[in-house]
Amino acid sequence: MNYRNLGRTGVQVSELCLGTMMFGGKTEESDSIAIIDRAIDSGINFIDTANVYSRGRSEEVVGKALKGKRRDIVLATKVHGQMDPDDPNGRGVSRRHIVSQCEASLRRLQTDHIDLYQLHRPMSSIPIDESLRALDDLIRAGKVLYIGASNFAAWQIVESLWVSKELGLNRFVCVQPPYNLMDRRVEREVVPMAITYGLGIIPWSPLAGGYLTGKYRRSEQRPKGARHEQQTKDTTSALFSDRAFDVVETLEKIAEEKKCSPGQLALAWCKGQPGITCPIIGPRTMDHLLDNLGSLEVEVTPEDRARIDKAAAPGRAVSPYFQPDVINTDFGPHPYRW
Repeated sequence: MNYRNLGRTGVQVSELCLGTMMFGGKTEESDSIAIIDRAIDSGINFIDTANVYSRGRSEEVVGKALKGKRRDIVLATKVHGQMDPDDPNGRGVSRRHIVSQCEASLRRLQTDHIDLYQLHRPMSSIPIDESLRALDDLIRAGKVLYIGASNFAAWQIVESLWVSKELGLNRFVCVQPPYNLMDRRVEREVVPMAITYGLGIIPWSPLAGGYLTGKYRRSEQRPKGARHEQQTKDTTSALFSDRAFDVVETLEKIAEEKKCSPGQLALAWCKGQPGITCPIIGPRTMDHLLDNLGSLEVEVTPEDRARIDKAAAPGRAVSPYFQPDVINTDFGPHPYRW
């Protein structure tokens, strides 16, 4: 396992980050803990969760798994999602919600500090200075060490950096965008911005929800229980287009030559892209984890990248699988003026 700096910080993180969205939900607690243990034994020291994953259960499972191991782990979680459906203040990135949810995450994770605390989504109805002041206070209180942003557009990150500088607040050290061969739009602005300003990039869904593993075949019935078993018009329909299958089949050809799986090749491609710190893997089973770890042995040559680029053009979306407001930069004017 190799380790890389998290942005311009001195923190060293493994070149794969273990995402825990499935834990405490689709993956039972005992299996989740076993996966975490195996990941740590394999050299992964970076674990990412969120308060909203299984409404807090993921954090609880991670907390149990890290008993006696917490000191060696860079632990990340996120805040934004709806935690109390009956409370109008039970979601978002207001000071009230950030502070209360940080305390709740600390309890669930059974720790006295969070290494990386991230805003899970942008929220234009709340001025970014309110969120940054709350996060800065948590850092000064020793409850959070570093802060980051997930699913922010490039201009929103730059705005946050400007506000941090103007107000003398701690700044974001990393961004967490969706990034894979089905959707490379972040290469247009988010990646160049992050490189320019020294932010780490920890992409989520590097396998496009398992699509790039090759489990879905052209003109064949989808596997039962798979994430995209039931196609919906608004989200996954484009994943099953001829262009999308062309990408997967290109991966399969190159993977066969390298004697690896398509998923391993897709992960190796992602973690070797310019500016990328480490992709976030999201295994549901131990077999998924073991296959993901195999990507560490895969070398992607310039010739391989050129072949992949022909199928999945840089800066383009073969399949705009992700919701538009997660990734595009066309948010329109702010409803407030800072």
